[in-house]
Amino acid sequence: MPIDTLLFDLDDTLLEYEQRSEDVLATSFDRVGVDPFFDVPTYHARYDEFLEAGLSVDEQRADCFAAIARENGHDDETGRRVAAAFADVRDHSRVRYLPDASETLDALAEEHAIGIVTNGAPEMQRTKMTALGIERYADTVVFAGHDTPAKPNSDPFERALSELDTVPERALHVGNSLDTDIPGAKAAGIGAVWVPATPDVTPDPVPDFAFETLHPLAERPWRMP
Repeated sequence: MPIDTLLFDLDDTLLEYEQRSEDVLATSFDRVGVDPFFDVPTYHARYDEFLEAGLSVDEQRADCFAAIARENGHDDETGRRVAAAFADVRDHSRVRYLPDASETLDALAEEHAIGIVTNGAPEMQRTKMTALGIERYADTVVFAGHDTPAKPNSDPFERALSELDTVPERALHVGNSLDTDIPGAKAAGIGAVWVPATPDVTPDPVPDFAFETLHPLAERPWRMP
């Protein structure tokens, strides 16, 4: 069955922040006047636990930082102060396309329906998309964790397919996360593309395609025998 639909994750798949998250977090600790008690990978690993419909990204981050603070011998308020500083320093409009992203979207949007399936608060993700003009490619956007349960739940993928009036067999999902994108797509019965792939990592579940950049997608590799 031919592929007529491409779903894309947003962060670290199509775009990235110009501000390094490590620098934003370090500045946040400095502003609060406390020694760093966690790093960016710890934050990213925990963030999805605090996704809740109706909460802003700043509220979710504050809940996350408060929990991490509590687990590291600090009070909740210290974590929330670091989160407030982080929100003040972080500029969601300062983003850039990852290599080959805009060219790949240009090529694929000519013949395919395009959906964005992203974990993250709508106001934050819309700001990023607006900064780069991604809305012009997107036939639908699903804010997982708000419109539906967060990835890797299959619901956000199924909602995107429903809104695009297609079926799993005609779709592929492209994402960077082995924790949310690949297992979520597989749970929905959708083919999975891992980008950017790390050659020395063996993913589980195994994606249908794995590329180091988005460029190969423009060649429609799923058409190969």
